[in-house]
Amino acid sequence: MAKAKTAFVCTECGADYSKWQGQCTACQAWNTISEVRGVGGGNRGARGARFEGFAGSLSAVQSLDEVSLAEQPRISTGMQEFDRVLGGGLVEGSAVLMGGHPGAGKSTLLLQAVCHLAEKTPALYVTGEESLQQVAMRAKRLGVPTKDLKMLSETSVERLMQVAEAEKPKILVVDSIQVMHVADIESAPGSVSQVRESAAYLTRFAKQTGTILFLVGHVTKDGSLAGPKVLEHMIDCSILLEGSSDSRYRTLRGIKNRFGAVNELGVFAMLEQGLKEVKNPSAIFLNRGEDAAPGSVVMVVWEGTRPMLVEIQALVDMAQGSYPRRVAVGLDQNRLAMLLAVLHRHGGMHVADQDVFVNVVGGVKVAETSADLALLAAIVSSFRDRALPQDLVIFGEVGLSGEIRPVPSGQERIYEAAKHGFTRALVPKTNAPRKAIEGMKVIPVTKLSDALTALEEL
Repeated sequence: MAKAKTAFVCTECGADYSKWQGQCTACQAWNTISEVRGVGGGNRGARGARFEGFAGSLSAVQSLDEVSLAEQPRISTGMQEFDRVLGGGLVEGSAVLMGGHPGAGKSTLLLQAVCHLAEKTPALYVTGEESLQQVAMRAKRLGVPTKDLKMLSETSVERLMQVAEAEKPKILVVDSIQVMHVADIESAPGSVSQVRESAAYLTRFAKQTGTILFLVGHVTKDGSLAGPKVLEHMIDCSILLEGSSDSRYRTLRGIKNRFGAVNELGVFAMLEQGLKEVKNPSAIFLNRGEDAAPGSVVMVVWEGTRPMLVEIQALVDMAQGSYPRRVAVGLDQNRLAMLLAVLHRHGGMHVADQDVFVNVVGGVKVAETSADLALLAAIVSSFRDRALPQDLVIFGEVGLSGEIRPVPSGQERIYEAAKHGFTRALVPKTNAPRKAIEGMKVIPVTKLSDALTALEEL
């Protein structure tokens, strides 16, 4: 029997080393290199054959202009929000990795989609964490059609491949990749080597047969996908299902997509009948009170390919201790500290002795800089205890010198706000539309001082 080889692999970037070391020289991460026991080096020809045609098929060398540009047909999941995140639907031969916290609804969403897809195309659902009875009970509770969906309870990749070659499904769901194992690897399921090899086997099968592959993945406590970073390089699309346990809404965000836009966002509501898509997310995130309150303002963020209106709230209060607190929920806390310094230097407002708390309503996470001006407006409103008009929408990036910078797709954001009944918009001057929008008064500003003056006059 061939002796198993030992290697040391970085769990962050997948770099290989001949011996252990404290820091990965490829990604500069510390304490991420772990020992991996691989397959023995006996039959080199057989090992090489395992990876032939990994990307689909062995093709001859040809020039770039000879490559066919025919668009690949997409298969709809039956959910518009799901299709939006995927880039318009499923592509044959694609590998999709879905991650999320325990209880977020990963298995529920996939079961709903696959049960409806199975009525039109052959589908196989492989569960390694739950029994077939548990999955059947969930399907009955969701009220989805179950007649055409094939089920398999298995954790061995070799056995799974035998069944898949016999059944020839067009859609294959593996729940989850962390419990799958390859017989040639000695380490336990869930280890770096097992996850990497199992994903390689499944992805290669999907590419060679044109099967649509769904992999369910776990996440770490900080929300990132568990396992080696090379797992995200193997697959075509990586999506993350987010949502706190105390909220009924779930957001499906695209992290990587070779067939569509990244950072696309889909919103779902968790009901007794499963996840139901929310086609107008702005409506649920704008559920404001009848009376205007200080520290509350509406901003327009751009998620993927569409604008979305969300409410941002701020609370400024006298600090109770020696060190004022800076708490940001749904926003970057370091950027909050930077904007407070800009507000003091270029806005003349001293909040160094105040506790500042900011929150994006609805559990939305805002990563773009278009929320800068709205954030400062909410802080000023709370500090002065003066409510802003409820028909006002604000967006814009704030620079360190106090200038208001334009943001992408500014006019589309204004049109979206007008559709929801907003009549006033405080925006960067460059984003102001050339033609007047009916029912919308646009207030263009170029400096932070101009924006604060405009807020005083409202």
